[in-house]
Amino acid sequence: MPIETIHHATEVVVKQSTLYSLYLEREVVIDVYIPPQFHTLEDVSLLLVNDGQDLVKIPLQQQFNQLYAKDKLVPVLCIGIYCGEERKREYGVAYSADYLGRGDKAGLYHKFIFDELLPFIRKFFHAPSFKEKAFAGFSLGGLSALDIVWNHATEFAKVGIFSGSLWWRRKSYENGYNNETDRLMHLQVRNGGFFPWLQFFLQCGALDETADRNKNGVIDSVDDTLDLMIALKAKGYTNAHIHYLLVEGGKHDVATWANAMNEFLEWGWGR
Repeated sequence: MPIETIHHATEVVVKQSTLYSLYLEREVVIDVYIPPQFHTLEDVSLLLVNDGQDLVKIPLQQQFNQLYAKDKLVPVLCIGIYCGEERKREYGVAYSADYLGRGDKAGLYHKFIFDELLPFIRKFFHAPSFKEKAFAGFSLGGLSALDIVWNHATEFAKVGIFSGSLWWRRKSYENGYNNETDRLMHLQVRNGGFFPWLQFFLQCGALDETADRNKNGVIDSVDDTLDLMIALKAKGYTNAHIHYLLVEGGKHDVATWANAMNEFLEWGWGR
């Protein structure tokens, strides 16, 4: 289906499709949110989102339509990728499982994205390329999105992390855990490079959780996000690269992420 043949709609069209992943050994459901009234492929950005099943609850189609109706967004083709039963194995960081062995299929998930999903999208729309690519996700899906973008920085321009599971660690708290050396994503950023084109949207809810492992009066999810920002800035990123949103009263739930979604979309693709 050439993408140019379906750009005449006045509202976002959602099409569901399924592809079989040899890497994940399962059917993967995707929802494709097709923007209205664009002219050429060069106008369209691609946004991949983990936990695509949650986009229906937000509901993303309605939010997109409201923003497009007010002429607040440039065209974005969004792909909501449904998670599988082994979500805690497929999401994570590819270079290491966590201390419980979770995330051991994250490397295979990377391969699914690049070797199966992106070719499927290009073939489905007869689209060799897009204006830019971005990845986003919620909770553990946010960690996965960040890991994929960080390790394939030449492919992406933006990443959105909603209540990201940045606590993902290689040691348990009872087994000599150290904040500086055992959070897997922070370690990866500190050991990584600087990609000046990358932009980061980091959202937390003030009520994401109650845990406060270092007893500093700040919940861990906020601490972990602020520490990630410190690690990014040590690499050379500035406030121009990083957008931080703390939602007062926000929880670790779809309702909070729905409230943050408009800001994310306008941050990334606002006119």
